[in-house]
Amino acid sequence: MTPAEGANRADGSRTEPGPRSLRQARLAEPTDAAPHGHGPTGPLSTLIVGAVGIVFGDIGTSPLYAFKECISGEHGIDATRANVLGVLSLIVWSLTLVVTVKYLVFVMRADNEGEGGILALLALAPERMRGRGRSIGVVALLVIAGASLLYGDGMITPAISVLSAVEGVGAEAASLKQYVVPITCVILLGLFLVQSSGTEKVGRFFGPVMVVWFITLGGLGLYHLTKNPGVFAAIDPRNAVAFFAEHKFRGIAVLGSVVLTITGGEALYADMGHFGARPIRLAWIGLVFPSLLLAYFGMGAIVLGDPAAAANPFFAMVPRGPATWAMIGLATLATIIASQALISGAFSLTNQAVQLGFFPRVTIKHTSGAAEGQIYVPEINWILAVACIALVAWAETSSKLAAAYGIAVTGTMAITSIVFFVVTRTTWKWPLWKALPLLVFFLTFDIPFFVANAAKFLHGGYVPIVIGAVFFTVMVVWRRGRRMLAEALAKNTKPVAEFLAEYGGDDEAYRSGKRGRLQCRIDGTGVIMSSHGEGVPAVVIHHVDRMRVLHEQVIILTIVTARVPFVPASKRVTLETLGGGFFRVIGTYGFMETPDVPALLRDAKRAGLEADIEDVTYFLGRETMLAGPGGQMGEIEETIFAFLTRNSRPATIHFKLPPAKVIEIGTQIDL
Repeated sequence: MTPAEGANRADGSRTEPGPRSLRQARLAEPTDAAPHGHGPTGPLSTLIVGAVGIVFGDIGTSPLYAFKECISGEHGIDATRANVLGVLSLIVWSLTLVVTVKYLVFVMRADNEGEGGILALLALAPERMRGRGRSIGVVALLVIAGASLLYGDGMITPAISVLSAVEGVGAEAASLKQYVVPITCVILLGLFLVQSSGTEKVGRFFGPVMVVWFITLGGLGLYHLTKNPGVFAAIDPRNAVAFFAEHKFRGIAVLGSVVLTITGGEALYADMGHFGARPIRLAWIGLVFPSLLLAYFGMGAIVLGDPAAAANPFFAMVPRGPATWAMIGLATLATIIASQALISGAFSLTNQAVQLGFFPRVTIKHTSGAAEGQIYVPEINWILAVACIALVAWAETSSKLAAAYGIAVTGTMAITSIVFFVVTRTTWKWPLWKALPLLVFFLTFDIPFFVANAAKFLHGGYVPIVIGAVFFTVMVVWRRGRRMLAEALAKNTKPVAEFLAEYGGDDEAYRSGKRGRLQCRIDGTGVIMSSHGEGVPAVVIHHVDRMRVLHEQVIILTIVTARVPFVPASKRVTLETLGGGFFRVIGTYGFMETPDVPALLRDAKRAGLEADIEDVTYFLGRETMLAGPGGQMGEIEETIFAFLTRNSRPATIHFKLPPAKVIEIGTQIDL
């Protein structure tokens, strides 16, 4: 197998190489890495408050719309005692089994150097499960599908959360109902406008505000619960069974609304690297979970006492007047925070996908000098902004958006269960008798939730599916195209010794001044970005064939993305002297890190690189896809890949190269 059969990039980086020498294997898989230093630090209480603010924003604002949709939504039911207890029982056990048991107890154990999320879970799976060469493994396809669906979730969540909070304005003052959609759009636009400044300062207020939010939810729920403590009977799961026995297929439709109570549960796993598993677990058990249960029980008690309150049971928890306006203000703040968490999650997901070779290069701006994970991705930000505002204008009500919500979330949850099973079997080596029952247990509620939401497809559920399909196509085409491009370029590489002998650049010729096809060595250092860990890249050969000159010192530089989030500085650089003035530098980065080539060269100099890195010229290959009938890639697929290549972020910016010192050498390729 050639080096090209890894997920190589022709711009000088690669991810997860295939079989390699021992030296390369150690570089690509530093599983014995020391703590990376980017993990959660600080007092436990601070981490818990931070987790409350960031991790639980989405699931914490679900009471605004979830219970209403179960009782009075499109598939709602009559607010009888049996129905209310049945719905509450479904909510209680959904929160318990999906969030508490599945994510907190089991899935969060599958961390990659402290990082979580579906792409981090993929990195734990064996390489053979992710695909070899140009093929993409079934597990990798599942993860790509799950990641793509998360983008759909990220677009709907801000829209439904903010809209449901602002709808309280219309409930309090009917004359203002016509302004609900414009107000929501303005809030969303403002939210996306401030993303470029980062969340570091605003983030200090996230935790305290959400703590107040959850205390308020729990307090109001407890107050109304004391007026009708009979709703506690919903803890008995037989109420849920009786509900399905009575309503049959209609009960499945209601289950599609019940899933709204657990949306955001996957954030516990995705954001684990920011706060650590223990603070997230303590925040859930100590504050979030009991507050949500009390809030839903309280709304159930209100509806049992006044069925008319089913139209908007959340705002029925406070008396009309100043208390309602105060709750609208607090709810709006909470939904903005929940939206921020999803937007930041989309940024992190994109960054991981780029580094792992699943997504075209985009602009990654770090907004904090202290927190590595706080980034801003303008392209994704404005795609989300346009999509969120368009969704609000299209739906006009949170109920209509709720009909589009759920497929993406439940699909991702089911995929997480399957990939977790793969990890337990292949990486952790669990026996089948131990791993299979756990998978079956997870799927017993993942699949019914997905089926219930699939019934919404024609009622708006197609929206996240279409969004996910677009991102899925982009990620699959980019992955395949990059690997096929690397294979094409690998055919034109030469072993170092062969190149030096043929072109007159070996040690003897270098010392004696004899020249082969290489006529002149000029002062300075040329840095050749290469995706291969071995051989002389095609860009060097092409340059020498045409120009007959080369710098006195040549550094062939490769960026390797490891299967861990962060790589310690001690394992960042590998240096090799090739002779004839040639050196090889391999820089290894985690999939949560952004490469910095000039800084890497300084590290290599300190490690013993005997080259002048002050007078440097960087050489990059730029490939033009012909998208003709002659290649192995289909014309449509290659056309999409060519479009993505043209519009991806320039390698100059991605690798932080000084533009004035970069020379691009173009070639035309028909894949």
